[in-house]
Amino acid sequence: MKHARTKVVVAGAGPVGSVAAYFLAQRNIDVILVESGQSNAEDLRASTFHPPTLEMLDDLGIAECLINQGLKAPVFRFRERQTGEVIDFDLSEIADVTKYPFRLQCEQYHLSRMLSEAIGKQDQAQVLFNHRVVGFHQNADGVEVYAETPESIMRIDADFLIGADGANSIIRKWLDTDFTGFTYPEKFLCFSTDEPIETKIPNLSYVNYVSDPKEWMVLLRVPSLWRILVPANDEQSDELLTSDSYKNDVFDRLIGTGEAVETKHRTIYRVHQRVANKFVHDRVVIIGDAAHLNNPLGGFGMNSGIHDAINLCEKLEMIYNGGDTDALLGKFERQRHKTTHDFIQAQTIRNMEYLAQGNSSEHKLRKSEMKRNQSDDALRRSYLLRQSMIDSLEKQKEIV
Repeated sequence: MKHARTKVVVAGAGPVGSVAAYFLAQRNIDVILVESGQSNAEDLRASTFHPPTLEMLDDLGIAECLINQGLKAPVFRFRERQTGEVIDFDLSEIADVTKYPFRLQCEQYHLSRMLSEAIGKQDQAQVLFNHRVVGFHQNADGVEVYAETPESIMRIDADFLIGADGANSIIRKWLDTDFTGFTYPEKFLCFSTDEPIETKIPNLSYVNYVSDPKEWMVLLRVPSLWRILVPANDEQSDELLTSDSYKNDVFDRLIGTGEAVETKHRTIYRVHQRVANKFVHDRVVIIGDAAHLNNPLGGFGMNSGIHDAINLCEKLEMIYNGGDTDALLGKFERQRHKTTHDFIQAQTIRNMEYLAQGNSSEHKLRKSEMKRNQSDDALRRSYLLRQSMIDSLEKQKEIV
């Protein structure tokens, strides 16, 4: 059996795990990043980076490189599909509190790949692809981590194990912690296309949330593609939903020329609202999708995972500088668990309800509230600070 020793093992080389490993490597804390895949997965689900996330990446010296690969989207837009009515919000209005008053539209794998390459160049860090964590054993002093490779099992002795291994986290499952919440009854179907949709639908921004009683949708622009997210009936087969005929129907309703539209990807996934009962289990900590899941409306999932990573790794740096392990990890637990419950879960559920309720009385109330937020200077600023995730991080500082 191969054997290695490090201070921290990070499982999962997606954006959350890669940020955690890179942070630690920059602080001269020995770290091994293990990833079950052959490389960073080309995952298209997350593509929005919020202002405070960009500030965190700036502290790591990588924000500008990522920005150069994406699109700056200061305006996000709510749209009524039947009438074309729009309600705009412009993050440029909060330029006084953030260096990055915009959302960055850029697929998450660009960040993962960039960081994995950078981690591999650090003397005190390693990236091990084709290494899948299959188990661990911890005691008062550390964790024995076992990773399966194509040829053998590798044992890594570490002080801490960070589980950033996604929604189906094996680490969370081994911890046997409750993962409470619910799964949305409908499937989510995402198309990506280089069709110039902006020439067919007037008044589009790079980020558009479209409300409709029959078929709500999200239209997001990334540098080379439009991504179109629509709900799909749970009873319809995946084969039907990814068929040309279904694609044609969706785009016929959207722009009237479905058959002519070519798609680059057609992806189906289930969406959950779930939070682990505990993030910290002695010397094993779960973060990102391993710890909490939410619907994608608002772009909070990946961002909140990166916020987990930075918060946790700041605490680990303090521990290696002599801080109290239990006290610091306890503070991480309180800060991130409460933020996940009070903001991420609540706001994403609210965003989903706004789009899906169509012409209901509840939707009309929410639209009236949205219009008030837009028209009133104080309310609009408060809403922008909340939707940009700045407010939740400020409230997090108050948790001791």
